[in-house]
Amino acid sequence: MGQPVVHLYYLCYSEGWSLGCAKRHRIGMQKWRLILRFLAAVQLVPALESGEETLVGGQAVLEGVMMRSPHAWGIAVRKPSGEIARHSEPLERPSDRHKWMGWPVVRGLITLGHAMTLGFRALKFSANAALEELSPGDRDTGNSATKEQGKKFEITGWMAAVNMAFSIAFFIFMYKYLPLLATTELKRMNPVFGQQFVFNLVDGLIRIAMFLLFVWGVSLWKDIRRVYEYHGAEHKTVFAFENGDRLDTAAVQKYSTYHPRCGTSFLMTVMIISMFVYMTIPVETFWARFAIRIALLPVIAGVSYEIIRFAAKHRGSLFALMTAPGLWLQRITTQPPDDREVECAIVALDEAMALEKQRGGELVIA
Repeated sequence: MGQPVVHLYYLCYSEGWSLGCAKRHRIGMQKWRLILRFLAAVQLVPALESGEETLVGGQAVLEGVMMRSPHAWGIAVRKPSGEIARHSEPLERPSDRHKWMGWPVVRGLITLGHAMTLGFRALKFSANAALEELSPGDRDTGNSATKEQGKKFEITGWMAAVNMAFSIAFFIFMYKYLPLLATTELKRMNPVFGQQFVFNLVDGLIRIAMFLLFVWGVSLWKDIRRVYEYHGAEHKTVFAFENGDRLDTAAVQKYSTYHPRCGTSFLMTVMIISMFVYMTIPVETFWARFAIRIALLPVIAGVSYEIIRFAAKHRGSLFALMTAPGLWLQRITTQPPDDREVECAIVALDEAMALEKQRGGELVIA
């Protein structure tokens, strides 16, 4: 009797060990998948974030939405368990600290930088909310090695900072260096591309084409498509708030997912304006052109911000036509959300507005 019992013991032990390994492997894969989603979403922050310090705006994050008012921000993230993790913090407007930060053009650059930083923090919170539920499952078997593996894993500040630096480098390489390099090669093949107007027009069209290809390509990834759905939920909720409608899923779902203050519209406006700005600067060499593109980026971004801001308030103006390509592109970057995704957007806005009222803030609605 003893021998079969021993065999049964080892069989059960080995099966339990195999199941434990399989479970840890599955959880490990889920973690890496989440990290890859985080990295991809970071590259999309400029397209997902609507930076505006006087209006309600927000950003889609991983399985949730961040909403921002002038003096507060709130975030709501759907955990794997279905529970909504929520958080809010006070927010100080840059122009409240220094009046010159509220000057036209300057305010655009400052506000966008502020919004990008907040966007990274929101993405970090959303990734950690999911990782928090994945980590405890590693500690089920009880042995010391597994407990060591079960230590909480999270996106740290330095990881986010490194990814931010990579995102900036990726943006410059993808949308400044590569289009310029391709156009320069075309110029060598045919002198017609050397003309100032033609060169910068082709350079701009290549830049836009690469951006469209990237945005469309990542939309094929199911996980990023869900981010685009939360992006649509954010836009619908902002529209409902701006129109004074009640914030419940039925009322919010009536609104459009296309919003003129979206980061997608901003990026398209930047790319369109940059083409015409570069046409006015008579430089010929590759590196001189590249330097000009880097040096003028803050100015072009500031001007584009003012155009988007004006277009949002005057939707029948000529400037509103300039933002139209960005609205068209939102057919990709925003997708119809379900009620659970809209619920997250509403909770996030409620969190931000509750703190906004506590701080006595006033909103200026476009």
